[in-house]
Amino acid sequence: MSDIYENEMKLEFLSKSNNEAFARITVAAFASQLDPTIEELADIKTAVSEAVTNAIIHGYEDREGIVKIECKMYAGSIQIEISDTGKGIENIERAREPLYTSKPNLERSGMGFTIMESFMDEVKIESIMGLGTKVTMRKLIKKPDHLELQSTYNV
Repeated sequence: MSDIYENEMKLEFLSKSNNEAFARITVAAFASQLDPTIEELADIKTAVSEAVTNAIIHGYEDREGIVKIECKMYAGSIQIEISDTGKGIENIERAREPLYTSKPNLERSGMGFTIMESFMDEVKIESIMGLGTKVTMRKLIKKPDHLELQSTYNV
């Protein structure tokens, strides 16, 4: 795939839980330029919700910080990068395991990364302890095959 993107947007907001819906809706509005199906849009919104919630709950824990979202639109796909400058993930492979949670006392399901991976086509997680985490996700937007109308003429 080419590194040339057609459009991009950047968003920064405080790590407050009520900003999660704002982030989800903003990314969905941006992604709508690709004319996704309702299901594709729901997948994007769900994955963004999980990544933003992880940044707020796990990255910043009991302190406030900034969550950043960068979206790049390519022909037929969208790349969404969600980052924080929080505490980082000690063991990314363990964090990716279904049902693993570092916050069982908060009744977290431990399915955040599993959900992101099931709803998006690619998920990349980068984290450095004490510096933060960046989750990069890509969703391919599948265009429906348009049936060409063909006419048959008897000459």
